[in-house]
Amino acid sequence: MIKVLVADSHPIVQKGLESFFKASTEIDIVGSASTTTELFDFLSSNTPDLILLEMDIPEVNGITALRKLKKDFPDVRVLMFSAQAEDVYAVSTLRAGAHGYISKTAELSLLQEAIVKVAGGNMFITNELAQRLAFDESTNKPRKYFRRLSTREVEVLKLLSAGKRNKQVAEELGLNEKTVSTYKARLMRKLNVDNMVDMLQQARALELF
Repeated sequence: MIKVLVADSHPIVQKGLESFFKASTEIDIVGSASTTTELFDFLSSNTPDLILLEMDIPEVNGITALRKLKKDFPDVRVLMFSAQAEDVYAVSTLRAGAHGYISKTAELSLLQEAIVKVAGGNMFITNELAQRLAFDESTNKPRKYFRRLSTREVEVLKLLSAGKRNKQVAEELGLNEKTVSTYKARLMRKLNVDNMVDMLQQARALELF
């Protein structure tokens, strides 16, 4: 049986997945965590095979939590589980060490397939995403800019779009304020805007945050 920890802040998601996989002969939901504190508390005394990690889990963002997981628990497989834009965050989380990415809008059968595939030592992204990443670079769609961003740049943009100031972003990511300012300048250059208002409006218009 694949032992899975569900790290998601929504009780209905936790209970729904527990109920769905209760009769499974392949997957066993061994615990749930609603925050990153609960996540790491669980891991201090338990070793699941796979963590289903919500991108927006409270306390620190999912990419920051993923970095810590990869450092402290390198043998645990991580499948990101998110309502955020797939072709933006999938790339960033895979770069940060995730073994797969699946949308919360996916069918449960696809989620089951993803868990089995990732637990078996493979990577998982949807066929649709793979095709977009492979063939959509020549289009003029604004979203293509976001695939040029580094994982850290995506983290900074996400926190800025949540209304956090440079000092708060720096504290959460373990950076200094000058470094955050440097990231902001890079973001504006890469996204082809010349001010913070346009940068954040573009991110929100594309439903990234």
